[in-house]
Amino acid sequence: MGIMTRAAALLGFAIRSDESAAVPESIMPPSRAHVLTSETAMRISTVYRAVEVLAIGVSQLGLDQWRGDRRTPAAAIIVKPDTGTHRAAFLERTVVALALDGNAYWRILRDPKGNPVSLQELNPAEVSPVADRETGKVVFHWRGLRLTPGDRLAGDVVHLQKLRIPGREKGLGPIEAARAELTGAMQARDYASSWFEDGDVPSGILATDQVINADQAQLTKKLWAGWNPETEEYEPVGHGVRVLGAGFKYDALQIKPADLQFLETQQFNTTQIARLFGTPASLMLAVVEGNSQSYSNVEQDWIAFTRFTLMAYLREIEEALSSVIPYGTTVRFNVDALHRSDTLTRYQAHQVGITAGFLTIPEVRAIEGLDPLEQTELSAPAPQEGPYA
Repeated sequence: MGIMTRAAALLGFAIRSDESAAVPESIMPPSRAHVLTSETAMRISTVYRAVEVLAIGVSQLGLDQWRGDRRTPAAAIIVKPDTGTHRAAFLERTVVALALDGNAYWRILRDPKGNPVSLQELNPAEVSPVADRETGKVVFHWRGLRLTPGDRLAGDVVHLQKLRIPGREKGLGPIEAARAELTGAMQARDYASSWFEDGDVPSGILATDQVINADQAQLTKKLWAGWNPETEEYEPVGHGVRVLGAGFKYDALQIKPADLQFLETQQFNTTQIARLFGTPASLMLAVVEGNSQSYSNVEQDWIAFTRFTLMAYLREIEEALSSVIPYGTTVRFNVDALHRSDTLTRYQAHQVGITAGFLTIPEVRAIEGLDPLEQTELSAPAPQEGPYA
């Protein structure tokens, strides 16, 4: 193995032997078809679904502003973080950036007095965080600008991370953490899709109990495919009767539809990707073999999904938004919408609360998003007069 070959191996290039070439070994770059990036990962249907579930789960939630244990009117930047789009789209793009890259960046735009008025989302691929060796602070380079957290003049920036690792300036996202598994899923998908077009599996086998040479075998193959010796051209082969001689026998290769679609491989990849993103199988619209799904355990899966998956995104966004509003106030997502059960169960729980005395009818109506009743409607109905009153 030469110096160039060893260097290529260290750099991750594939080594291909080619007997027909003048040089016995040639250095070939890896195929671009299976280079895993955020864009190519989203072309895997299960990755797309997992990221979509995360984005929908976060973008549909409301945001409340609190001072201590009291809810206060939300600041304008919380109601509409990005003045160029609606809040749901802003949250959706932030979650997608965190899920795919492990990082999201907000540039804080301020008015002449230094008050934040809007948050500009930056493309994670265009931001380079670099730690200053003297101060230890991280500086972010974006499109020729030098952004520093807390610097209101040069350009303030907020850095959100999926998973923080000591000594690392950037967060670790699922795509980077499971690069090998996702690359394998891409390869399995492409192999399955090209099975019929580029596959090297014959549709059948012509066999004989007699000894034949290579020329006879080649001629028999051509005749079977419709080759006419007189015209020396291939003619269309119909679905009629075929005649075999010289002890030939044709055996068709029957492949099960499940094997053609690589169902077991697809199911395994779906389970792996669902585990990677922390998404329940029910939300991935997938069925896990040997796991019976019922309303009870599906509901528990959704609760666990909120606590141990969505909360990683929700807390990060809450802390980031709380850093751009006045000190002493915080921002919290209202996750009650994710835990809402069916109507009958909710009404039964409300009845228990009213009977026990820790809930009132106005509070129940507020929980259900209903308008408050008039005071006269809440009072007991007056006894009706009758002839015997």
